[in-house]
Amino acid sequence: MTYLIVLFNLKDPAAEVAYEAWANATDVPTVKGLKSVDDFKVYKNVALLGSEQSPPYQYVEIIAVNDMDGLGADIGSETMQRVAAEFQAFADGPLFMISNQIA
Repeated sequence: MTYLIVLFNLKDPAAEVAYEAWANATDVPTVKGLKSVDDFKVYKNVALLGSEQSPPYQYVEIIAVNDMDGLGADIGSETMQRVAAEFQAFADGPLFMISNQIA
């Protein structure tokens, strides 16, 4: 299985409630509906284990992708372009990583 892992902070920390509402109402259902995606979850980081420091990223998205080529085509749709633009309005410098499950 291939995963797209997205690490990011919000541009405006005060937008936390708005971002989380948008993620639950728009982002997650839209992405989960793509043929190339098996699952999509969003996590809010709350602490670093054994540390007093804050996590370097506020949020992590993990998208289970069943077809990377298909994901490229799916992302090109008008709906996904709109959702991606809305995400970019919330996210400050997201880091997108492609990972393969090994165990």
